[in-house]
Amino acid sequence: MKSAMLHFASFLLSFILSMGVWAQPITALPRSIPEAEGVSSTDLINFLDAAAKYSGKFEFHSVMVLRHGKVVAEAWWAPYRPDLKHTLYSCSKSFTATAVGFAVSEGKLHLTDKVISFFPEYAPKEVSPYLAGLTIKDLLIMGVGMDPDPSFRLAVNEDNWINGFFNTPILNRPGTKFLYNSLGSYMAGAIVQKVTGQTLVEYLKPRLFDPLGIEGMDWETELLGYNAGGWGLRLKTEDMAKFAQLFLQKGKWNGQQVLPEGWVEEASTKKILQKPDISSESRDKDDWAQGYCYQMWRSRYNSYRGDGAYGQYMLVLPEQDAVIAVTAEVADMQAEIDLIWEYLLPAFKDTPLPESADSKVLASRIQKLELRRAKGKAESAMAKQLGKKCYKFQPNELHLKRMDFGIKNEIYTVTLMTDEGKKYPIEFGANRWLQGTTKRLGPYLVDGIKNQFVGLPPSIVAGSFGWVDDHTLQLKLRYIESPHSETFTCHFDNENLTVDYEKSNDFGGKKLMIAGASK
Repeated sequence: MKSAMLHFASFLLSFILSMGVWAQPITALPRSIPEAEGVSSTDLINFLDAAAKYSGKFEFHSVMVLRHGKVVAEAWWAPYRPDLKHTLYSCSKSFTATAVGFAVSEGKLHLTDKVISFFPEYAPKEVSPYLAGLTIKDLLIMGVGMDPDPSFRLAVNEDNWINGFFNTPILNRPGTKFLYNSLGSYMAGAIVQKVTGQTLVEYLKPRLFDPLGIEGMDWETELLGYNAGGWGLRLKTEDMAKFAQLFLQKGKWNGQQVLPEGWVEEASTKKILQKPDISSESRDKDDWAQGYCYQMWRSRYNSYRGDGAYGQYMLVLPEQDAVIAVTAEVADMQAEIDLIWEYLLPAFKDTPLPESADSKVLASRIQKLELRRAKGKAESAMAKQLGKKCYKFQPNELHLKRMDFGIKNEIYTVTLMTDEGKKYPIEFGANRWLQGTTKRLGPYLVDGIKNQFVGLPPSIVAGSFGWVDDHTLQLKLRYIESPHSETFTCHFDNENLTVDYEKSNDFGGKKLMIAGASK
């Protein structure tokens, strides 16, 4: 028996080391091997195979699978890493709702409180009956009653989002009709901040983040000083998994009740139906038609999730005693979650499984995961001239005025100068990812909003370059604390330069071409 236990301990240690797991802090989740927790390594490998087949359509950045409270598989596609945060987009909403839950438990507000009562200074001269009756609960269940969703329009055009929200007509009686409304989520967070005198991050830190050992989080701030609420929170993948595991454990952590008693059930059960008129057959295939909770979605297989644009998921599966956290960039989020149902759901078995050689195969596969680098070779005859030139562009949509190139030891330093005279030097590696930071604003779901990345540090990026041919240089720049990347394909013709520019979140649907010449 003792020999068997030593063998298992040795195997477990070698498995963890073979996965290349970064040094884990004391507050890290416990680790185990898949079979010990009744999870099939073979099915996990099949998931990775299936994900690879979609590499031209969408990409995964990380996935973490928990069973019985232990991490049994974790993977990051380089240059993404476990120590980096990732933009959560609307997964942020689940944390905003949790802040509401704490404030309710502390008697600072009630779900039936009227929204307008917290900001009378921004109330319109004539308050409609629907606005007067709008409650915090209506905000949480996406039952504001506006149509269409005003979030993007207000975020781009308004300095004062609260005033803009109150001056948007409410066409349906609050609480009766589902329509996704991120500004409603923002309002819920703003109310918490108004009654507590703290930002959401400050308020949640001692109540949620500290007990779970979550550190280094940050959250975008709008122009009035409130955290964005409906989006903008950044956490590590393991932090997302911890939050989902806390919900799976009914709000308990290390034997202590962290979330208010009963809040998990209240926040995770269906409150409103998104598509009441669709057929049963259609509903059975649609994870966006299973019901909406408090800033969370019900999913198929009696599960629920935090859900963010481009495929960020915190998935809770009570029947399997499992959690799945995912970061990604996808256009078709249903296709992404279908992969989870097809390959990961069957991986959970009722009892522990025998040791399997596939567990080592899985570890090896995980270690080699990497996203596509720039196409091409490391050298070109053109490169010898490139380091001596800078190129000035004609007026363009990217507002780029100039591009300079510096070359040293297979590292290209490309300096992008804007029309405003701002300079952004960025390094790219040959056939490898070269990490750096930049203050350049990368691609974003809500490009153009006035608070974009306010309150956040410079972006961590990874750059790669390759020569497609002697006169064509591809530069790929990944913003590795977000889902997104940029590709600059530079075509050199004597003294002229044209650049084809693509943002990854356009998914090939839009390309810009800018032209210039060397000075």
